[in-house]
Amino acid sequence: MSFKIHVTGAAEEAVQKVVPTLVDDLVASGITAQNPSLWGADAESEASKRLGWVEAVSISRPLVPQIEELRATLTARGVNHIVLGGMGGSSLAPEVITKTMDVELTVLDSTAPGQVLSALNDRLETSALVVSSKSGSTVETDSQRRAYEYAFTEAGIDPRERIIVVTDPGSPLDASAREAGYTVFNADPNVGGRYSALTAFGLVPSGLAGVNLNELLDEAESALVDIAIDDAHNPALILAAAIAGTSPRRDKLGIVSDGTHIVGFADWAEQLIAESTGKQGTGILPVVLEPLSTEITAGYPDVQIVRLVDDADQHHLLKHDRHHGEILVSGTLGAQMMVWEYATAIAGRLLGINPFDQPDVESAKVATRGLLDARPEATAPAFVDGGIEVRGTSNVVAGASSVSAVVDALLAEVGPDGYVAIQAYVNRLALPQLDGIRDLLAARAGRPVTFGWGPRFLHSTGQYHKGGPAAGVFLQITEVSNVDLEIPERPFTFGQLIQAQAAGDASVLAEHGRPVVTLTLTDAQADVEKLFESLNASER
Repeated sequence: MSFKIHVTGAAEEAVQKVVPTLVDDLVASGITAQNPSLWGADAESEASKRLGWVEAVSISRPLVPQIEELRATLTARGVNHIVLGGMGGSSLAPEVITKTMDVELTVLDSTAPGQVLSALNDRLETSALVVSSKSGSTVETDSQRRAYEYAFTEAGIDPRERIIVVTDPGSPLDASAREAGYTVFNADPNVGGRYSALTAFGLVPSGLAGVNLNELLDEAESALVDIAIDDAHNPALILAAAIAGTSPRRDKLGIVSDGTHIVGFADWAEQLIAESTGKQGTGILPVVLEPLSTEITAGYPDVQIVRLVDDADQHHLLKHDRHHGEILVSGTLGAQMMVWEYATAIAGRLLGINPFDQPDVESAKVATRGLLDARPEATAPAFVDGGIEVRGTSNVVAGASSVSAVVDALLAEVGPDGYVAIQAYVNRLALPQLDGIRDLLAARAGRPVTFGWGPRFLHSTGQYHKGGPAAGVFLQITEVSNVDLEIPERPFTFGQLIQAQAAGDASVLAEHGRPVVTLTLTDAQADVEKLFESLNASER
């Protein structure tokens, strides 16, 4: 079997209780047959056009020689550096695929001007850009394309030889890209972004970068035999029951990679699960963890740990390696992707929601567009501590006069079933150490803590933040960048765009009654040290 799963404790009890019903209801074979009625009448219309991923392996096979041919053409032109402009499902799958296969791919899924400039200044003369977007209307991807078109032209390079577009057939981007003379790959329109790992969105950038695509598709195909049938040993049914069927339900899923060769899988699974399930006040919150993270040993009653290991059958042979109560999974990357896609769709059925829509993603986009159109003056900070400007909802910032005090006040808002979400709208190439805040606050908060780089998390956990349980508190970290970059033929810059995205998301969260604090680093490098000192000084 290309995928293995081992469950104990509450997860095992859920499997014993839930899987027989899933088998009797013919859920696995129903998904394989693309039966849209599995998620109820309200979801049927959407599900009827979102199940193409179950046959992604067979549909994607003819793409492989086309991608390989284009790679050879680019190589002959001296192009050996692939950049991917994409967000959410368009970038997270290629990122885990190329990292796992040890192939270089520059993933540009940010609007931070410093990060965009870093990509533009990295081997432009030997680079090609893959623009991935279902519609082409995604503001981040559109802005990245414009920046590269201008840079290529200024360098005397014909953009038509260097820009490759992946989009749905008939989309506005499909039409404009063909008119511009770009190479276009059409993806299956009956697949949502987060289920698109094994479609053109995952395969084109990965294959152009040098991944053996047939090997990946073979891995996925090997799993289909087991997950397509209604059987108690179906690993997708077992995984779905384990993550969504516990009683009382554990609505937070800590995902930790422990010794596995797969690199970055938890980040891909985070989007798949959060955006699919976080709606109608329910959902499963994925929490990406390291082997020594606080949440693993804390014993929170609402957190289920799933551990990615090299061999789920072997890892628990020794008593001290049993990881009782955890879900252990192992398998090749392609197999993991297929199993988790099936399991997430089945989890949606168990939760009584439509796993294929994302009703709250658009709200932050609307708020961002409004801020870009109006471009109001930034609101004055509640106070400034050193070089760090502090803003936030009144119930948190009122009475505080330091970063440590306002963080204490924010953590005091976390309920017994709550969580903390850290959102860093910064150039992560320049400030990679910021993700260390996650472990620091997890130890202090006594509750699960997530970390997301902005704006990319808006296309993943952003849905859960607004549509899931009203249990989160939010810490935004933004920066005043010392560089900026014009977006050709747009009335705003990259710096203004990312500021608007952060402010827009904060306003929507506040409208939903979520406590929000925004810490703005006015001198990023100097203020990071101050930030860590302040957070270390915080006391609950």
